[in-house]
Amino acid sequence: MSFRLAAYAVCLEEGRVLLARHMPQSGEFVWTLPGGRVEHAEDPFDTVTRELTEETGCHGIVERLLGVDSRVIPAAVARSGAEHQNVGIFYGVRITGGELRPEPDGQTAESIWTPITDVAHLRRSSLVDTGLILARTLPATGHVDPVRIGGLIQH
Repeated sequence: MSFRLAAYAVCLEEGRVLLARHMPQSGEFVWTLPGGRVEHAEDPFDTVTRELTEETGCHGIVERLLGVDSRVIPAAVARSGAEHQNVGIFYGVRITGGELRPEPDGQTAESIWTPITDVAHLRRSSLVDTGLILARTLPATGHVDPVRIGGLIQH
């Protein structure tokens, strides 16, 4: 089983959420939250703002820890063809500057502010739903039930 520790930014502003259009090598895009893998010896707190800037062109500051999500992606749907565990740390991040742009030499084709009411109609990663639930409910445990996968919601 492969393993990944990642940090994700939940950026909310005036009823909108900042989403990134991820373009994997397979060519099928999915909307997701800005964020990504924690590098060796990197603090996830630093990862989230680094990834935000790399993927979107925006700068932000962490306002709070929202929670942690751990999921196992079955081999049948994992990109590697082997079972994969992703542990995601979600932070509430406030945008402080920069301009939206595609990720240079990366897999983020564009980033947009999306009305939260429109998210349900997008082909998206389950990370989006998890992040929005955490931001809305602020559970004391920092944990929410797993988001069901299917339809427009992807791993």
